[in-house]
Amino acid sequence: MSATVAIVAGGGGPLGHATAVALAADGLTVVAVDRTEHALSDLPEDIRREVADATDPAEAARLIDRIAGEVGPPDVLVNTIGAFRPEDVLATTPEMLRLMLDVNLGPALWLTQAVAPHMRQRGSGAIVHVAARPGIEPASGMGAYSVSKAALVHLTRILDIELRPHGIRVNAVAPQLLDTPETGPCSRPR
Repeated sequence: MSATVAIVAGGGGPLGHATAVALAADGLTVVAVDRTEHALSDLPEDIRREVADATDPAEAARLIDRIAGEVGPPDVLVNTIGAFRPEDVLATTPEMLRLMLDVNLGPALWLTQAVAPHMRQRGSGAIVHVAARPGIEPASGMGAYSVSKAALVHLTRILDIELRPHGIRVNAVAPQLLDTPETGPCSRPR
């Protein structure tokens, strides 16, 4: 195992799983985090599994501190946590907006707040959040989702400005919708 510790939040989802496997193949010590043990069950044995709900700020902080104490201080955080619900903006309910913000934006802030002190102490670190193209380029039929991903893009820019002087890079990747069981036909060209 490498001395470089990478945490992959959302490690049980398709993108998180692929990211965790790729980082482990590159020689990093990887800790995959997801809300359920079942979601993490098919990861390779060399990837440590942690069950936690990163939408809860207190739980995210406890998780990161435990990983830092047991595995080592995190050098890398990749946040793939996200939810997708297609819905016209005029049909968006308060519950839908809260869900999109709680899942697509909240964990990015809570996990960054938790890893930043460990990275700052080392003087380096890399944080990557997974945004989405609809967060940059407006699209019809994805109101709450697009707004939550746009907020994530803006949060990422602010975090990078605030943390870069401490040697911590914060970036986002913004793929088109991915073909996963959750997005299904919404990700395919029509």
